Amino acid sequence: MRSIKTTCAYCGVGCGIKASVTGKRSVTIEGDVDHPANRGSLCSKGTHLGETVGLEGRLLLPMIGGEPVSWDQATTEVASRMKTCIDEHGPDSVAFYVSGQLLTEDYYIANKLMKGFVGSSNIDTNSRLCMASAVAAHNRAFGEDIVPCTYEDLDHADVILLVGSNTAWCHPVIWQRIEKAREENGTKLVVIDPRRTETAERADLHISVEPDGDVALFDALLAASDLDHAKVAETCEVPEGFWDSRSPDHGIDPQLFAELTQMVAGSQNLITLFSQGANQSRCGTDKGNAIINLHLATGHINRRGAGPFSITGQPNAMGGREVGGLANMLACHMGFSDEERSAVGEFWQTDRISQDMGLKAVDMFEAVHRGDIKFIWVMATNPAVSMPNASRVREALERCETVVISEVLEDTDTGRLAHIKLPALGWGEKDGTVTNSERVVSHQRALFPAPGEARADWRIMVDVARAMGFEAAFDFDTPASVFREYCAMTAISAARGRKLDMTHWADCSDDEYEAMEPFRWGGDHPLAAGYPTPSGKAKLIPVSAPERRPLPDAFPMRLNTARYRDQWHTMTRTGYSPRLAHHRREPLVEVHHDDALALGIADGDLAKVATKHGSSLYRAQLSAGQQRGTLCVPMHWTDITASAGRTGKLSSDDTDPFSGQPGFKDAPAFLESVVPAWRGFLVSRINVETAPETFLGEYWVKSRVEGGWLYELAGMQELDFASLLPVGALSEVSFPSKGMQRFAVCDEGGVLDAALFITRNGDLPARDWVAKQLGEPLEDLPALLAGRPRVAGPDRGAIVCVCHDIGTFEIEDAIAGGANTLPAIGRSCRAGTNCGSCRPELARMLESAVQEIEEAAE
Repeated sequence: MRSIKTTCAYCGVGCGIKASVTGKRSVTIEGDVDHPANRGSLCSKGTHLGETVGLEGRLLLPMIGGEPVSWDQATTEVASRMKTCIDEHGPDSVAFYVSGQLLTEDYYIANKLMKGFVGSSNIDTNSRLCMASAVAAHNRAFGEDIVPCTYEDLDHADVILLVGSNTAWCHPVIWQRIEKAREENGTKLVVIDPRRTETAERADLHISVEPDGDVALFDALLAASDLDHAKVAETCEVPEGFWDSRSPDHGIDPQLFAELTQMVAGSQNLITLFSQGANQSRCGTDKGNAIINLHLATGHINRRGAGPFSITGQPNAMGGREVGGLANMLACHMGFSDEERSAVGEFWQTDRISQDMGLKAVDMFEAVHRGDIKFIWVMATNPAVSMPNASRVREALERCETVVISEVLEDTDTGRLAHIKLPALGWGEKDGTVTNSERVVSHQRALFPAPGEARADWRIMVDVARAMGFEAAFDFDTPASVFREYCAMTAISAARGRKLDMTHWADCSDDEYEAMEPFRWGGDHPLAAGYPTPSGKAKLIPVSAPERRPLPDAFPMRLNTARYRDQWHTMTRTGYSPRLAHHRREPLVEVHHDDALALGIADGDLAKVATKHGSSLYRAQLSAGQQRGTLCVPMHWTDITASAGRTGKLSSDDTDPFSGQPGFKDAPAFLESVVPAWRGFLVSRINVETAPETFLGEYWVKSRVEGGWLYELAGMQELDFASLLPVGALSEVSFPSKGMQRFAVCDEGGVLDAALFITRNGDLPARDWVAKQLGEPLEDLPALLAGRPRVAGPDRGAIVCVCHDIGTFEIEDAIAGGANTLPAIGRSCRAGTNCGSCRPELARMLESAVQEIEEAAE
C-alpha cells in the first residue's frame, strides 16, 4: 500500500503526513518523520483526519437559488453578475472574502483576479481575524512581514515566553517540542495569559495579566532591561524620546515581575511565542511591537534559539500573506506605491490595477450591510459564524444582491444565505502548496479523485475570469502553472530589497513540482543580514498601554474566547469525527467558582451569556483558572451544530487601529443562570433536521458518535417528544410522577435507529453505552430504556486521551498500579504518548492522586 506525502489540514504548524488510501473514501494517517515541522508527530486532530474524509453533507453540484445547475451555467452566472456589478457600480462594489484554508495557488488567483482585473483591493481573508496584528507589527518593525525564527530555535532556547497561547491545546506539536527542550535542556517556560490554561499549569511561571495587559508588561520589561543605548542604535532606528517614554508600570504582582525580569535578564537565548491571545485585541499590533521591541533592544533575535515568533492559526495563513491575500497589500509583500503598482501591472499585463488598499474584513461586511458592496464571493470560510458581531454580518449577507460561496459542505450558516453555491475540493482532494509558521513551503497532495462535480478553488476562479474576458491572463491548466507564475512574481519584491524570493522555483517542471520536498524560503534567520528598510535597520516602535475601559452596569464581566483541544474553527471538518467529539461535546462557559456562587450557578447548569450584540446559551463549567469577573467561551459552534453556544454573535467588532483585527478577547458581558423545564438527550442514526424552522428545544447541541449523532436537549416549554424520533417501531416508558419519559425506535429488522431520554427533575443515564447500541439489533429493550446493560462491563470513564481512546478510570488504575510519572502513565496505558495535548490533564490527575495519598498518611 503506497503512502502519499501531504500536509495536515489544520493549524499553522504545518505538519507533514504520510497517508495510505485504504478504500474508496478511507485512509490511514501517520506523521511524516522526514518533515521538518513535526518529525513524525501529530496532534489528535491530525491523527484522526481519516474520520473526516467521507462525503456525508458534501456539496457536490453547483447550485443557483437552491437548484442544481451545470458548471457552465454556474460559471456564466457568477461572471455575468460580477461584470454587471462592476459596470454599473464600479469595481469597489465587488468583494472576495477568502481563507487560510485555501492553498497558495488558490490565493494567488483570487488576488490576481480581484486586484489586477476587477480593479479593486476588496479582497480580505479570515487571517484578518487571527494574524493581522502580527503582520502589522512585523511591517512596522522590520519593513516586511517576516517571521524571523524557526521551530528548531525552540530546541536551543533557555527561556521561552508564551503570550496568549494555550499551546498544549492549540499547537500540540509545538508543545511537544517545548516539553522536550525543557526535559533535555532545562529550558524555562513562562506563560503570559489571563487564564490559567492547561499550558499555564505546566509552566515554571504563570503571569496572569489583566485582559490586554501585555503591552504594559513588555514595555516595563524593556524599561527594566540594562541596555547600551548606543549599541542598540547600531542595529535599530530609535525614535527621539523613545527610551524616556518607556513605562515601568507593569500591572502585575511586583514579586512575579521581579522573577520574570530575572529570567529575561539571565537568558542567553530568549524566544517569545505569541498567538491569538495577543493578536485578537484592539491593541494587538502594539502588543506585537512591544514584544519585538524587547527582542531587538536586548539582541535576542537573528540567531539560533532567539527571536519573536508569531505562530499562525491556519494551515496557509502565511501563504495567503505572501501572495497578497490581505486587503492592505498589493501582492508578494508589496504595497500600493505608484512604482509598485506599475511593476505589478506590467507583470500581470493589465491596466486595471487597484489604486489603493481595500476594505478589511470588519469594514468589508459593514460595506455589504450599507449596500456599497453588492457582490461578495466567500471562499472556504464561514463568516456568518466566525466574524465578530456575527448577527450583523448575517444581516449584511441577507441584504446583499449576490452572495457566492465556494464550499465543501452543502449546509453551512453562511451557505444558507448564499444565492450561488460552488462545490470545492476538500482536504485529501486538493493539490497545491501551503506555507507554515516558520516559512516552510510544503506540497499538499490529493489522495482521492474529485467527488461529484467539485473543483479546485483556483480552477473555479480561472474559469470565471475567462468568462469575464480575461482569458490570456488566466491561461492556467495545473496548480504547477499557477505556482510558477507566483514564484516568478516574487522577483519584483526581491528586486526591491524584500526577503520574499521564490524565483528559484519559477521554472520548475510539473514533475519537479509534483516531487517537491518541504523547503524554507528566506533561510533560518532571514533578517540576520539586515532589514528590508531604507536604513537597513529595524525600527523600535513606541507603544502605549490601552486605557482600562470601565464596564457598564449592564455588562459587569469580561468575555474571552478560546479554542478547544480537539475541534477546529466552525467544525465543518472535525465535527464529523466521533473521536474528536469525546473531549468537549458541548460549548462551555468557564466561570470562576466565586462568581458562579454569587450568581447561583452550579457546575453543569445552563447559563446565558449576553453582550451588547446578543446572547447565547452555554453549559457552565466552574474553573479556578478563570480570573474573577471574567468568562471564557469557545469559538466552534454554529447554527448547524447547536441552537446555542454561537460565540461570534457576542464578540466585539472593535478593531485594532493599525491591523483592523477584531478584539475578540475582551467584551463586556453579562451572565445569568437558566433553569429549563426539562432536560434530555437523543441518539439517532440519522442527522436530525436542524433547519431554522425546526424546534428541538431552546437548547440543543449535536455531536458525532460512532453510530450516528448525539443531541443534548433542554427546553422551557413542553414538546411532543415522539415527534423528534424517526419513523419506526416505537417503544415508550414513562413515569409521570418522576417527570421521566424514555423512547426507542427500531427499524423493520429490529435494529435500533434512535433513543430519547427526557427528565424534568431527575438524573439522566450515561450517554456512551446508549449511543453504542445504535445500528445494533435491540435484544434487551428494558436494559436500553434503563440506560445501562444488565451486566455492567468495564467503565473506562470520560475519555482523556483521544489519540489512544483512554478513559479516566484506566488512567487512575495505572496511577494506582504505580505509574507515578507522565512517562510511566504512558508506558502503562499509552495515554499522552501521541500528541501530548492531554498531558496537562494527566499531570492534574497525577498530582491529585499524590495529594490524596499524602492526606491519607497524615
